[in-house]
Amino acid sequence: MRTDPIADFITKIRNAVRARHHRVEDTYSRMREAIARIMMDEGFLEWVEVQGQGARKKIVAGIRYTPTHEPVLRGIKRISKPSVRVYVGAKEIPKVQSGLGISILSTPLGVITDREARKRNVGGELLVSVW
Repeated sequence: MRTDPIADFITKIRNAVRARHHRVEDTYSRMREAIARIMMDEGFLEWVEVQGQGARKKIVAGIRYTPTHEPVLRGIKRISKPSVRVYVGAKEIPKVQSGLGISILSTPLGVITDREARKRNVGGELLVSVW
């Protein structure tokens, strides 16, 4: 049994980057897909696909590298955990790496980046920091 599937997904991405793999896959959930799609939109992942049907669905993502084969993703960290949830208001959202990175939040408007949350003036659960 997995107690924190989001942390497992984040760890798989981190390990794939360190091992210089070109893709990572995990079982599917809407939350993992939302996190992966935001990372793709922000340029940390190359592509994201959902494969399979029903209980055999999985999410597959391509790791993005620079032309010199350095990973674009420098770091990724799970902030809110099942044991300690971290909620922030719109004015309390921290900047990651002085604005060079992103935070991913779960808000009433859905899973969005810190910039979008500040723009829409909404807070929520701080899920992941990526830089």
